[in-house]
Amino acid sequence: MYKLIAIDMDGTLLNDQHQVTEEVKRALIEAKAIGVTIVLCTGRPLGGVTRYLTDLELNQEGDYVIAYNGALVQDSFSNKAVVSLALAHSDLQELAALAEELDSPMHFFDAERLYTANKDISPYTVYESYVTQVPLSYCALEQVNAGIEIPKVMFIDEPGKLEQTIAKIPASYRERYTMVKSAPFFYEILHPEVSKGNAVKHLAEKLGIRQNEVMCIGDNGNDLSMITYAGCGVAMANAIPELKAVADVETLSNNQDGVAHAIREYVLKK
Repeated sequence: MYKLIAIDMDGTLLNDQHQVTEEVKRALIEAKAIGVTIVLCTGRPLGGVTRYLTDLELNQEGDYVIAYNGALVQDSFSNKAVVSLALAHSDLQELAALAEELDSPMHFFDAERLYTANKDISPYTVYESYVTQVPLSYCALEQVNAGIEIPKVMFIDEPGKLEQTIAKIPASYRERYTMVKSAPFFYEILHPEVSKGNAVKHLAEKLGIRQNEVMCIGDNGNDLSMITYAGCGVAMANAIPELKAVADVETLSNNQDGVAHAIREYVLKK
């Protein structure tokens, strides 16, 4: 029996209207009622997850959440961090220089806000702030607090341009950071030990749950590590081909209650 289900949000748990359908909500409640730990595992900042934790009652004692693609694993009842890995001010300066060299817009987070140093603010930065409901601030790089802790930096652009930017990133940067594509217009840069797979593994071990008792459900490149780690890796029908290739099973799309279908088929039926 699967004892822990880690679920990506955008493109997976949420439909294209950024909603959790009633069918998906019922399946989560039923799985939790039989003792399964349900963990939202997202690239979103914590502030972009909180309302969903409340709506789904995943902020009770014994509940956890994984945010920033695994940079933060937090007890969602006590709000105490289990894992917290961040980039430093020096990383920001170096990545900003790279963004300028590659002519790519960039934004970054601290624990509370989304920041951009671009005076011509990218519509994708505005979109990120809107979808996650995290406040957006303009901040020139020289004004950034030297003690800042940054869960993630993001290169953002039109999909075609972003692909060109990614191809030009020197190999030395890929060796020093975790880099994952979370959407056609988002490329995320994180602490080298950060991944959704590492976060799920750490949480499973903390809870005494074996790898073969873990199910992970996702759709995009930032989900690859947890799909690979899971005892049962589930790809959404709308997942990228690379993720479908490593998944154990495929479910319906995010607009067809795919998360509910997977839980009913592989957890509740068992």
